[in-house]
Amino acid sequence: MKKWLAAASLALVPLVVVASEGGVHLDRAPNKLRDPEALQRGAQTFANYCLSCHGAVSMRYNRLQDLGLSEAQIKSNLMFASEKVGEPMRVAMAAADGKAWFGATPPDLSVIARARGADWLYTYLRTFYRDDSRPTGWNNLVFDKVGMPHVLWELQGQQVPVYETVKNHETGKEEQHLVSLKLEKPGLLTRVAEDGGFDQTDYDTRVADLVNYLVYMGEPAKVKREQIGYAVLLFLLFILVPISYFLKKEYWRDIH
Repeated sequence: MKKWLAAASLALVPLVVVASEGGVHLDRAPNKLRDPEALQRGAQTFANYCLSCHGAVSMRYNRLQDLGLSEAQIKSNLMFASEKVGEPMRVAMAAADGKAWFGATPPDLSVIARARGADWLYTYLRTFYRDDSRPTGWNNLVFDKVGMPHVLWELQGQQVPVYETVKNHETGKEEQHLVSLKLEKPGLLTRVAEDGGFDQTDYDTRVADLVNYLVYMGEPAKVKREQIGYAVLLFLLFILVPISYFLKKEYWRDIH
């Protein structure tokens, strides 16, 4: 049961304040696309907590070798729904079961980072909170009335909403507005800070690794393409431009 629940997707943790206009401030997601170890940890979190419900059919397991993982490591630690390392990262759950459990079939996450953005995912995964009015018992600050449960709750703990009473200038009535989230029960990755509060740095790091893997998965060749682009620019600037300049001087020498 824990496995399929762990399938849904993302969850985040720091206190995120709701803007006065109804929008939610998105926290900046750390960029670790050039950190193979962080991407490896993100891939492991994805396989353990997301892949039971969400697939990534545009990504093949053997592509993880680009992150420094051997074929044996991939088979031993990341492959739970496939047999061959060349297969796509397919979802372990049947689409009909997903629709019955969550009200809609969980989407494929191959390009979710390109569709939503890293900051949105980073904030989304850290802003789940308890809401007994929802079928799963969870809601989300970024995605109100989300159908997905908080699959990382054991790592983060349980957050509860903090409300503020605000007077509606149009109706004159007082309304309750959700302004922030408070960690009520710590999780496995929560530490007690020196001031007696909760330090969620470890959980934020785990989420950041997961988000970076989702970004990588949406465009695995991005880093290599950028490296090639920088090399081409350096070649043009320091080699081709000087050669062109001296050729120009040589061709026009007699005229001048």
